[in-house]
Amino acid sequence: VQLVESGGGLVQAGVSLRLSCATSGFTFDTWTIGWFRQAPGKEREGLSCINNIDGSTYYADSVKGRFIISSDNADDTAYLELHDLTPEDTAVYYCAAGVDWGLLPGAYDYWGQGTQVTVSS
Repeated sequence: VQLVESGGGLVQAGVSLRLSCATSGFTFDTWTIGWFRQAPGKEREGLSCINNIDGSTYYADSVKGRFIISSDNADDTAYLELHDLTPEDTAVYYCAAGVDWGLLPGAYDYWGQGTQVTVSS
């Protein structure tokens, strides 16, 4: 099983980014994909998840309305669009795969290596 995030970078406040999570080694369209982030000195924070069976999504209150999760079952890739970024969004962003549902890290079995997002003011 492999998950590889990409799309991070150094950006100015107010811009948007689209993160990608390319996966392999499991049946993508039957699993849940979650996105998390971890800032220095802080705990890992669940942001959003998508059920690839029925397409249902869930967002943490902290990002609802600014971040959009999606997935492409044909390419086994999940995405997270980040809009109206602020310096508080600076963190390493991770995607994860699991068979459960929710935003607790323990619900996920496989993790990517993360992609750094740095937002300057």
